[in-house]
Amino acid sequence: MKGVLLAGGTGSRLYPLTRITNKHLLPIYDRPMIQWSIEALVNAGITEMMLVTGGTHAGEFLRLLGNGHEFGIDRLSYGYQERPGGIAEALGLAERFADGEPVLVMLADNVVERSIRPMVEAFLAEPRGGRILLTPVSEPSHLRHLGVPELDAGGRVVRIIEKPEEPPSSFGVTGIYCYDAGVFDVIKRLVPSGRGELEITDVNNHYVAQGTMGYDILEGFWGDAGESIDAYYAVNDFVRTYGANKA
Repeated sequence: MKGVLLAGGTGSRLYPLTRITNKHLLPIYDRPMIQWSIEALVNAGITEMMLVTGGTHAGEFLRLLGNGHEFGIDRLSYGYQERPGGIAEALGLAERFADGEPVLVMLADNVVERSIRPMVEAFLAEPRGGRILLTPVSEPSHLRHLGVPELDAGGRVVRIIEKPEEPPSSFGVTGIYCYDAGVFDVIKRLVPSGRGELEITDVNNHYVAQGTMGYDILEGFWGDAGESIDAYYAVNDFVRTYGANKA
């Protein structure tokens, strides 16, 4: 399995912190944000990865990470997204890198307390379709800003609704996904959303409709450090106190 780290976007929700740099290069406690997601993948046994970014600060990732060996990466590739075309479009840039292998995709502003290795191992045991990582969310107001799965009586995902007014469950979809190699064909068939982007929720709902979407429920803390200024500082406070990516 190969890893794809998505580190694009304009970072508008963290402005003015992002006025002079990409949000994924902002510090989370004692290191740049991107290092936490790299560590999460390496700890899960993934040492070949592609980092997809864009904008005017893309070269700063090369300056920071180089060939990746210092961070436990055996092979690090880079992809450039020329315009903000959506998460699914950014993932599509990794097709040649994946070269027919399944991929673990992580939005690089996600920070988790516990290792994601159990999710990776569960997917590799049956590497077909997709697998998403869910996190319990107690506040409906927060769920209204996330993708939320609707589950049937047997606990299977019926559909995923993006930013629902009435959340159908108390779980949020984190920005961590496993897909088989067919995901790139799925992306090619997507239709842009109303905001002109290729949406990762549409990719996930494709696998839901096929009956090949699995999930894991994350234990411990999850934070999207790019969600807002308040979320960014909340993630900083948590990592400083408790750490991240623990076994």
